[in-house]
Amino acid sequence: MQPFTDIFPHQEPQFVNMISVRRLAKTCLTVIVLFLSFTLGTSANAQDGKTLFQTNCAACHAVHKKLTGPALAGVEDRWPDKAKLHAWVKNSAAFLKTGDAYANNLYNEYNKTAMNLFPNFADKDIDAILAYIKTVPAPGAAPAGAASAAPAAEGDNTLLFGILTLVLAVVALVLLQVNSNLKKLADDREGLPAIEPVPFWKNKSYIALVTVVLFIVGGYLTSKGAMGLGRSQDYQPVQPIYYSHKVHAGINQINCQYCHIGVYQGKQATIPSVNICMNCHLAINEYKGEKIYTDEGAEVDGTAEIKKLYKFAGFEEGKPWDATQAKPVEWARIHNLPDHVYFNHSQHVKAGQVACQTCHGEIQKMDEVKQFADLSMGWCINCHRTTQVQFKDNGFYSIYEKYHQDLKSGKIDSTKGITVEKIGGTECQKCHY
Repeated sequence: MQPFTDIFPHQEPQFVNMISVRRLAKTCLTVIVLFLSFTLGTSANAQDGKTLFQTNCAACHAVHKKLTGPALAGVEDRWPDKAKLHAWVKNSAAFLKTGDAYANNLYNEYNKTAMNLFPNFADKDIDAILAYIKTVPAPGAAPAGAASAAPAAEGDNTLLFGILTLVLAVVALVLLQVNSNLKKLADDREGLPAIEPVPFWKNKSYIALVTVVLFIVGGYLTSKGAMGLGRSQDYQPVQPIYYSHKVHAGINQINCQYCHIGVYQGKQATIPSVNICMNCHLAINEYKGEKIYTDEGAEVDGTAEIKKLYKFAGFEEGKPWDATQAKPVEWARIHNLPDHVYFNHSQHVKAGQVACQTCHGEIQKMDEVKQFADLSMGWCINCHRTTQVQFKDNGFYSIYEKYHQDLKSGKIDSTKGITVEKIGGTECQKCHY
């Protein structure tokens, strides 16, 4: 290839250098665009996988520890064939019938607990979840440099998009400057009168570019903020009494419905009254269990917390308790839905036989309770699309005679069953009234 001085023998060296700069700038821009496309594609795939995981898997699985189901870290290595893993996730009941040794051993290991069916999952959805699982570092095992990177992987990518936008803006400004210098050189060569350069703050191209960038960034941040209005995932307020669900529902196996008596009967689960607490704590006035710690690592004095309950109850040890002196504990509400959304606990827990952990996470393992799911409309709809209705021996669904007949005749695969979506669970008026 001939050098520029041979191709343009009468051109000034400065002009030739500017052509080289121009080509270099184009090359850099191409490389940056390709890199950003790959980075954004990978990030979006992991983010989609995170959403799918939290919506459909997190109630029973964690990445690095066993819950109701096995830990999912390294799950692809444990399955000899990825196609079998896909089939297992979509319909574990049907896959067990194939006689696969690993699947049956896994089923027996977890006391023959049936895994939820996800027939609506596409292979790309499962692959997105698997990709997200690989991005979650093991607790305490992340390298030193990964500590600062972890929040970005678990966040909403706002910082990443901001940095990428800034890089693109700088590249665009460089290219505009190169173009301006080239035009000036071309005008000088042709003897055209020199035009005074327009100041940056008056240059229409620069103003338009800055406006577009601000519009895109502002629109993105506004949209993200608007979608998050009213959502409080991971919200964990400080309560007037340190109440440990792990101690009560986990270690002592107190049924959720003993305290939340409305969960079987109506819309609200209800917060237990002081009277319900005192049913046990009239006799239990001292905490002797394993040590309890706050999320900040401070040890909790369980006995002192019981004394706080006694103050609300108006109870003095050694004296008869007058329940009329009790005052309600001012608990800070954690889960809340907009006023235009209708949600009925009894319809889900009693009729739908949905476990508390599906929406509230592993509540029996939490000390300080936090909001597990974002409770967004998308989260609810995805659950309705994949969750089977418990038709068998459930009088609530006796009115759906056609579905009962189709199940008996085999028109509907009994392993796939009837999802909430099929009985109107995704219709607008079902939740909005």
